[in-house]
Parts: sequence; structure tokens; C-alpha cells
Amino acid sequence: MFEWLGENWWALWLTAFLAFAVIEMITLDLFFIMLGGGTLAALVADFAGADLWLQIVVFCVVSLLMIAFVRPVALSHLKKGPADQRTNIDRLIGEQALVMEAVSSTGGLVKIGGDVWSARSSGGVLPAGQKAVVSAIDGATAVVSAQPEQATQS
Repeated sequence: MFEWLGENWWALWLTAFLAFAVIEMITLDLFFIMLGGGTLAALVADFAGADLWLQIVVFCVVSLLMIAFVRPVALSHLKKGPADQRTNIDRLIGEQALVMEAVSSTGGLVKIGGDVWSARSSGGVLPAGQKAVVSAIDGATAVVSAQPEQATQS
């Protein structure tokens, strides 16, 4: 068995690549796939007839270069989303809220989407049942103001 592995390093490089690919699928960190790229380079070096020491050097150099140069670029592309796509709390700003319990500058309750939030008013008291607009989120408190069309009618 060991004689066969000594003569067929390609099998070891291929097994290492598959192991790195499986670990990458579990971690999703874009680190182990870079090591997998190094193993593929070493596999190519083996098929080209390189000695074992050169295959190891190729693996190390290609892996380090991929970690240093390819991984940061790939991570920045993964984390970059459309500029107009808001997430988490940012998506609530500008949304309509329904006042559940009178909201003053000190407190109250509003319903935003399907969630009930503690709230405070940015100007005046908003009675229960009135519609408001979320102008900011301060910690776990929504800062709301009356909707413009209701503010002009009152």
C-alpha cells in the first residue's frame, strides 16, 4: 500500500483536495478552498513529473499566494451587496408603523410589519391607531413621527 502511494502521489493530492473541499463546505470561510487550490497545483506538478519536494513547494507557494491575494478579493465580492439593499435595522427606517399605545417623547408602542416595538415620538404625542413613519432606530426603540399627510390634516 505504502509503495503504491510512494509511486502515486497524485492520489494523495486528490484526496487532500477532496478533504479541503468538504471542510470548506462546512466552514464557508474561503480558507480551505485556497488550500485546495494548492493541492490541485501540486497534482498538476505531479502529473508533470516533478519530484515530491517540488510538489510540496508548489503546494505551499500556491496556497499562500491564494490566501494572500485571491481570498481577500473573493471575500470582498461576497460581502458586497447592492447599494440600495438595506438589511436588519436599516430596512425599518422609512417604514410605516401603526401606533398601538400612545407614543410620546418618553415612550409608547408601535407595530412595524408584524413586530411590536417600543417607541418614542420625535415630535408631539401620537394617539393609538394613528399611522406613523419610522425615522430612526435607537437601540431597541423606534423613533417615529406622524405621517406627512396626517400631520397636515390635523
